Amino acid sequence: MCSVFYIPLHQQTTKTMHQSDSIVIIPTYNEKENIEKIIRAVFALDKCFHILVIDDGSPDGTAAIVKNLMATEFGDRLFILERSGKLGLGTAYIAGFKWALERSYDYIFEMDADFSHDPNDLPRLYAACHDEGNDVAIGSRYICGVNVVNWPIGRVLMSYFASKYVRAVTGFLVHDTTAGFVCYKRRVLQTIELDKIRFKGYGFQIEMKYTAYKIGFKIKEVSVIFVNRREGTSKMSGGIFSEAFFGVMRLRWDGWTRKYPKVKSEK
Repeated sequence: MCSVFYIPLHQQTTKTMHQSDSIVIIPTYNEKENIEKIIRAVFALDKCFHILVIDDGSPDGTAAIVKNLMATEFGDRLFILERSGKLGLGTAYIAGFKWALERSYDYIFEMDADFSHDPNDLPRLYAACHDEGNDVAIGSRYICGVNVVNWPIGRVLMSYFASKYVRAVTGFLVHDTTAGFVCYKRRVLQTIELDKIRFKGYGFQIEMKYTAYKIGFKIKEVSVIFVNRREGTSKMSGGIFSEAFFGVMRLRWDGWTRKYPKVKSEK
């Protein structure tokens, strides 16, 4: 079950209305240390982005922090969708994608709440799609070496070789297939059959990119630096890596047998 909290339109003054063609989707679970900081960092950018927080019933009060910011400062550009519990990263993004597609956003972003994705890179991903004509822009750790800071060596190796494994099995030539810092053009998410996306963790990130590639969308990797979270607790687990490992073989089979939808023209 999901619920959406809005600030009524009559409480939003025309002086503070901020229009945007872009929305950043941020899934959260127990991110009270980071959520206000990441929201303010995004809204401090010269380029105007809206934010949709997808909160999975955080017991630490993350949702309450977001709703307070909506009520006091950002009611015209900050939104929240609250879910009843931890339902998985992939389903959070799918819910966010559908929410964004019901509205007029042309560029839809995935971003973490913990500053592992630098908000200052959002305009670079936007430019890769808006100015350069790409359909998907990926904030990539591995297109220029290994660009991570303060990551445990085990996590670095697991993430790096996971992408190598995906490339070897599928022939998909993206360097950072598990990246969760992504910009999608609207038509990509309109074309991908979102209800057929199966995976929830790292597998979800691979499946979305691979599906876009198989449909024929133009993908660009933008070199970024990922920094390990400084506050809060990591939500990583071995289970999401095993999902990705075995899921890649299923994706390879889909690549041979599945009839992918055709690219929808931009409207």
